[in-house]
Amino acid sequence: MRIYFDTSFLSSLYSPDSNSSSALAALPSSPAVKLVTHLTELEFRNALQLRVFRKESTLENATATQSIWQKNLADGHFELCLLPEGWIRRSHMIAQQATARLGIRTLDLIQVAAAVELEADALFSFDERQRRLARELKLKLN
Repeated sequence: MRIYFDTSFLSSLYSPDSNSSSALAALPSSPAVKLVTHLTELEFRNALQLRVFRKESTLENATATQSIWQKNLADGHFELCLLPEGWIRRSHMIAQQATARLGIRTLDLIQVAAAVELEADALFSFDERQRRLARELKLKLN
């Protein structure tokens, strides 16, 4: 199974919040290819810093969490991918087909398009707009 991990899921997995227990429970027990893109990595880094700004975390905790994430990437727990070549074309197509009905934001659109272009079987996300779009595109959800 190929699973695309969105920032919302990674944030809950690595930094305690209301979805953390659900994130831990959703992790596959069988082998799976765990996909993330450089966009996801950037969003995750920014999400950790936003938690500091909002006083939901300390800078020390954010830095430690970022270090754990980097070690997990280096150890191969996730496959870090460039945005696939077809992401922009796929994003335009999905925007035309779905945004007027579902209210998809651009970054959510790009994340789901990347999952499709990377041939993911599933999308792990807590973002409801992404989940609605992924359902339409026949991706399994966490």
